[in-house]
Amino acid sequence: MFRPLTSRYVPGGRGWTKYKARQTTETIVGAVTGSLRAPTTALLGRYDASGRLRYTGRTTTLGAAVRHALADQLHAADADHPWTGRTFSVGWGSREQLSVHLVAPEAVAEVAVNVARDSAGRWRHPVRLTRIRTDMEPGDVPLFGV
Repeated sequence: MFRPLTSRYVPGGRGWTKYKARQTTETIVGAVTGSLRAPTTALLGRYDASGRLRYTGRTTTLGAAVRHALADQLHAADADHPWTGRTFSVGWGSREQLSVHLVAPEAVAEVAVNVARDSAGRWRHPVRLTRIRTDMEPGDVPLFGV
C-alpha cells in the first residue's frame, strides 16, 4: 500500500493505492478440475527438499488455448500419487470440497503469481497459467517455498 507523501489519512477515504507484486515462475500440475480432456483449473505443486510434492495453489479458469495445450500433456495418476486421499477446498476458508482428477505430476507450467503467500508457503491468490513448458522436466522446477 502506498499514498502520496502530501496526502493525509481520511477515515473512509480512498487516498491509498494497492500495488501487487507479480512474477512468473514454473510449477508442476498435480491435479485438475473439469476433466483430463477439458481441464477447467489446475492444482499446482512443487517438490520440497525431501522430494515430496507439496501443493502450492490453484489457477484461475484456464483459457481455451492453454486448456488444449494442457490437456495434451495430462495422464491419469497412479494409485501412488502423492496427493491420493487429500481433499482441496473450493476457496479460502471454505469447507466445500473441489472435485479433482489427480494427474501424473509430469506437466510443467509457467504461471504468473502474486508473490503473497500464506503461512503454509502456498500462493495466497489464484495464479494465471500462461503456458505449458514442454522444454522442462519436473526436476527443473524450483523447490517448494522458493
